[in-house]
Amino acid sequence: MNTSGTQLEARVDNAMHPTTVQDLLATSFLSSCSVLAGHANLGREIMRLNVMEVPDVITWLRPQDLLLTTGFMLDQLAEPVGTFFSRANSRGIAAVIVHLASERDDSLPQDALAVAGALGLPVIAVTQAPDPGHPLGRGLAALAASQRAAMFRAERLRRRLVDVVVAGGAFADIATAGAQELSAAILVTTSDGREIARAGSADDLCALAHSHALDATGRLRTDAIEGGLGVRSTECGSIAVSAISANGVDHGRIAAFRRDRTLAHDDLYLLERAASVCALVVSRDQALASVEDKHRSNFVRDLLLGRGGGHDHAVAHAKSFGWDLDREVVVVSIEPDPVPLETPAAPVQMPLVDRQARAFSSALASRDPAAAMAALATETVILLGADAHTMDTVHELVAIVRGEGGGGRRAFSVGVSRPCTSMDELPTVYSQARTALQLGRKISGDWAVTHFDDLGVYRLLSLVDDEGELESFARETLRELTADTAEAQDMRRTLETLLSTNINIAETARKLHFHYNTLRYRVVKLEKILGSFTDQPELCLDLSLALKIMSMRRINH
Repeated sequence: MNTSGTQLEARVDNAMHPTTVQDLLATSFLSSCSVLAGHANLGREIMRLNVMEVPDVITWLRPQDLLLTTGFMLDQLAEPVGTFFSRANSRGIAAVIVHLASERDDSLPQDALAVAGALGLPVIAVTQAPDPGHPLGRGLAALAASQRAAMFRAERLRRRLVDVVVAGGAFADIATAGAQELSAAILVTTSDGREIARAGSADDLCALAHSHALDATGRLRTDAIEGGLGVRSTECGSIAVSAISANGVDHGRIAAFRRDRTLAHDDLYLLERAASVCALVVSRDQALASVEDKHRSNFVRDLLLGRGGGHDHAVAHAKSFGWDLDREVVVVSIEPDPVPLETPAAPVQMPLVDRQARAFSSALASRDPAAAMAALATETVILLGADAHTMDTVHELVAIVRGEGGGGRRAFSVGVSRPCTSMDELPTVYSQARTALQLGRKISGDWAVTHFDDLGVYRLLSLVDDEGELESFARETLRELTADTAEAQDMRRTLETLLSTNINIAETARKLHFHYNTLRYRVVKLEKILGSFTDQPELCLDLSLALKIMSMRRINH
């Protein structure tokens, strides 16, 4: 049964009562139409009409849109028509109606129709424009005018921001210009949400700071659950977020925030144009910094390998980079923790070590700006000024880079060396930092921060190259306590506490919150398994070493 135009208009305008592509074809809104692709999906529901009067229409498309366009507009696309159909279909549109000048003089590429057919996207050709007097035509002219106005506004914004970049402006200048053009608070961040620049009215910035768009550490939320790209509302206002990408690599985010109105897709379209200009700044800065970064990294690598020259020469050369090495320093080695093979691949970003180095560089700026730092092949190395609070400083840096609970960011481990006063000692203390990092990760797992002096006997165990011999020693000494069972783990914990209290049963019972008699029973059970260790100091030493091997090598874990 046919649906009247008035009824259909009401259905299209009311999200509670959608119509279908098939219903639309049965009205007088379209004439001389033919279905070119997607015949099997004419039952797709239509929630609203959209019109393509500018080439870059993807931003305005929403699920269940009916897209009206012309053969001329499709010819103006910067991409193949088939690619456009694929992108439009991924937005969930219902169908595409194309107004052709005539069936004979104007046609759609066959490869594009093949793509639409494979996707099941209905493509309908008409040779006469939709009836402007039909109820369904209301609002199309206004929508087209809105798109054109946004396009011109976006071009004006792009030109102004490009002028800022050409004049040598940085992200702070782009944020300021963007805030003026968009009448919104602008926030530019790294890909994990750390602030680079901000601009806008004090009221908007204050509301943004207190909104759920930022986490407790002040980072922009970028995770898929609470953050992500696009437009969303917060309890304090409305925010739009776009990615800053250059050469297919994710470099950061730019966000616009308004506390007094809801941002729309037009605002997101403008923000995406601003993001494209921010990508120019990234590319420019990378080109300028790449040569100097290479020299910095090569110099630090030479120092760590003992090839940096004499102390005075190394100190003088370091000053050209703004580093102060004529003081007591420690080596801090930072390395990403291994990722399980089943972990899904992350979006394309700049190399992980480079991102971590950039994050630590930003954190160092307010704590030790004269510290030397470089991103090497697999790690970030910092030559940090040493004092009585060195480890406190390291933990502060880690907390800043890690953010609120890690935020889903890649875990990393940190090793810290003893201090040294001469550049000739750097290879030795660098080895200490690496040892602390590797053993700390084995002992404590991901996010370990370990000082070399805290390793104790683990330093000696690390010198044994034959891991199999260590594991064999642990199994022979601890016997069935090496099993990966809850009971074995519980008994190992009891044994470890006993050894730490020098077999003081009363103290051990207090630490483990056991009754005295319960612990005595456990001691008897342990001696049946391990031997009479309570009166054999040599056996206690063996057991203590075996427990440390267990924690270091994670046998059966």
